[in-house]
Amino acid sequence: MSFIPFVVFLVLIITTTFHFGSISDGALWVPAFMAIIVGFFFAKNKSDFANAVIDGMASKEAIIPVVCWLFAGVFSRILRTSGLASGIAGVAAGMGVSSTAFVIVSFIASAVFATASGTGFGTIAAGMGVLYPAGVALGANPALMAGVIISGGAFGDNLAPVSDTTICSATSQGVDVPGVVKSRLKYALVAGAVTIACILIFGSGNGTAVAAATAYAYDSKTLLMLIPVIITIIIAVKTGDIIIATTIGSVLAAATAVAAGLFDVVQIDVAEAVKPALLTVSGEGLDRTVGGVIYAGLNSMIQVCILALLLFGSISIMRRGQGDVKLLNALGKVANTRIGAEFTISAMVISLSALMGLNAPAILAVGSSFAKPLGEKHGISPYRVANLLDAQSNTLCYALPWTPAMIYTLGFAADSSAPLVATQVMPYVFYSYAMLAVMFLSIILGIGQNDNMGKRLKEKKTA
Repeated sequence: MSFIPFVVFLVLIITTTFHFGSISDGALWVPAFMAIIVGFFFAKNKSDFANAVIDGMASKEAIIPVVCWLFAGVFSRILRTSGLASGIAGVAAGMGVSSTAFVIVSFIASAVFATASGTGFGTIAAGMGVLYPAGVALGANPALMAGVIISGGAFGDNLAPVSDTTICSATSQGVDVPGVVKSRLKYALVAGAVTIACILIFGSGNGTAVAAATAYAYDSKTLLMLIPVIITIIIAVKTGDIIIATTIGSVLAAATAVAAGLFDVVQIDVAEAVKPALLTVSGEGLDRTVGGVIYAGLNSMIQVCILALLLFGSISIMRRGQGDVKLLNALGKVANTRIGAEFTISAMVISLSALMGLNAPAILAVGSSFAKPLGEKHGISPYRVANLLDAQSNTLCYALPWTPAMIYTLGFAADSSAPLVATQVMPYVFYSYAMLAVMFLSIILGIGQNDNMGKRLKEKKTA
């Protein structure tokens, strides 16, 4: 019964986004809100139900991404409005870079950034703010561009030593993070190579002709905006904190844009502005409004923030009703062999991460209570179990239409020159499907089941 809100949400979100093809606020918010409303009438204790919703929305799990999205939204908007994407596209065209080559570079750049910083959402913000519009300007398929940026975020979330999923998967099995990352590298690199192959295969028909440099007129001063981008990436890598990085990045980007003459600081009652401003004031009386680039950045994230809060309400209901526990117990009964155990662990974490749209909570739910005893029972290396948890949780969690990663991506694309719907992007999140195939093949072939077992036995003897 605790899955009722999710069932209602999935049915309605499929209706609004797949059937009607809408990504408007209402198409996303109404399904999430109605899920909670319908669930309310099935609750035995209405007060407990209401408290569960509030606890979910007020949880740290819910608030952290919301805060990150707001800060990343402002940073991304400053970069986008500055014209940096046009500058990158113009330079790439002048160098003879084809759209397909640019898509591959975008995936690699996103994967490197995500691996270094450990943030999938931060990668999506940076990629959709800079790489996406530049790729579209070069003639790349917009859905393909969005898909490979998400893929890069998933790659880094899967592999990064500072990623919450890496830390959760390792600690849940009682093993060291460096050892887990080292043993995970073979899966990530193969899935990454498959992703690049898919780009070559499916991207070749989407405009690979080299664009003429003269086709992209741009202000060379926009390239100065690469300075705050590079500094922000360095800070994100060193601190692992997207709020610190985007706060400093936003200030540096705004200062650089103003100093280069790309932005005004403030515009008051300017009828036809020649260039954008960080802050604008216009209108009369009660209609007098404050706007500008900063406001636009915050406003662009409202959709995903409200959706996330509503979804966390449903997640809290599922947890309070122990629906996740029931699901895991049911799946645990079918694991009778080593292959069965690994498939069961995979099914557990894929199901929960896909339902929640979040991977770290799914790993925490499955890891120590179910995956660890199953692995020990069948003699599977804890490093292998950690890799199953992490790799499989970074698959459908990034590719399904109701997940925060997908909604977040669509939010950036919505107010660009190439808005998208989930059904367009889903087929191009190549890394998610490649990792699914790699991990299931490794289960069948028995690859990795004894990862670091010698090291583990040595540690036990020493202890």
